[in-house]
Amino acid sequence: MTDKPAPARLAEFPHHCPISTRWADNDAYGHVNNVAYYAFFDTAVNKWLIAQGALDIAASPAVGLVVETGCRYRRPLAYPQDVVVGMRLAKLGNSSVRYELAVFGAGEEEAAAEGHFTHVYVDRGTGRPVPVPDALRRALEGLRRSAM
Repeated sequence: MTDKPAPARLAEFPHHCPISTRWADNDAYGHVNNVAYYAFFDTAVNKWLIAQGALDIAASPAVGLVVETGCRYRRPLAYPQDVVVGMRLAKLGNSSVRYELAVFGAGEEEAAAEGHFTHVYVDRGTGRPVPVPDALRRALEGLRRSAM
């Protein structure tokens, strides 16, 4: 039998993105449905990219396409509970970025869910992979996980 790793802690993430849950996020069981966590991840990453000046939704020549994502659920959350998505850089490749994310109930220190999200950068016109843009590469330095 293996021990389950301890839940991620909010302090382990250099960036925090508050998000309000919506009535539609709850499922028939009265908690936030699993698909909503992926939307939380997508919202946090893209909001951060826009704030960093690394993404212009209509005009950036290089765009990140999601090629992989995953989530481990630890405990349920429910509307109208607000959440915070913690975000950090897991890996920076030539044309890809892997983020580690965790969803926390507002005011809570232990993650309710933990996951990852990988973008591959492509030329908007051709769809062919391109290097991660320099401005984004510089901004990502602020998301590196600090030594613990």
